[in-house]
Amino acid sequence: MKRFGLIGYPVSHSYSQNFFQKKFKELGLKDHSYDLFEMEYLNEFPALWLKHTDLKGLNVTVPHKENVIKYLDKQDVSAIKVGAANVILKKNGILTGYNTDYMAFRESLRSWMGNFKGEALILGSGGASKAVQAGLTDLSIPYNQVSRTMKGGDYTYDQIKANPDIITRFKLIVNTTPLGMYPKNETIPDLPYHKIQKGTFFYDLIYNPEETAFMLQGEKHGAKTKNGLEMLELQAEQSWQIWNS
Repeated sequence: MKRFGLIGYPVSHSYSQNFFQKKFKELGLKDHSYDLFEMEYLNEFPALWLKHTDLKGLNVTVPHKENVIKYLDKQDVSAIKVGAANVILKKNGILTGYNTDYMAFRESLRSWMGNFKGEALILGSGGASKAVQAGLTDLSIPYNQVSRTMKGGDYTYDQIKANPDIITRFKLIVNTTPLGMYPKNETIPDLPYHKIQKGTFFYDLIYNPEETAFMLQGEKHGAKTKNGLEMLELQAEQSWQIWNS
């Protein structure tokens, strides 16, 4: 048996298991499985590999993409560039971390927006935010970050609410936070949405629900919106390539 899976907290909402089970079926790989390993605390990580000796690779989701690195033996250049890992390969007993989020985001954004000219605003400062930063850097798109505290970004949400015209500078706004993710569909980043200008791009890394409260607010004010499903599919395909390298 060749076992793969996903770690994070929570993971029950994930699309990854369905994606890989379908792939295994299409490829006739009856000896492959993909499991969800809900892991609130990363100190459970070493025991997972001891329990499942047939585990060949993992995907990593929130909130562990940054902290999982300390448990790895090696990092690919993509994980080093981002400072976070969302894919792990076990080969000859060595655990190597990769970041396919950043490449998937970059390609998804490029196919959606073409040759974008303007500035981007990133909501959040976690591992997903770092992947978006790396993708924007590759595309030569300048960006600022918003976080709850100044330690995590260039602006705080309170600063933008106090000076709502700040948001008019940005033609692309990317949500990397879990706000709006199932089952808390009604949650939303705290922004002055009334200041959004028509033609602004709203990219939400969330894909469940298909249309988030963040996207709906964007559409209400004339923004073009995209969810994270294509990015997820691109990064999953890249995960599969890594596991078969």
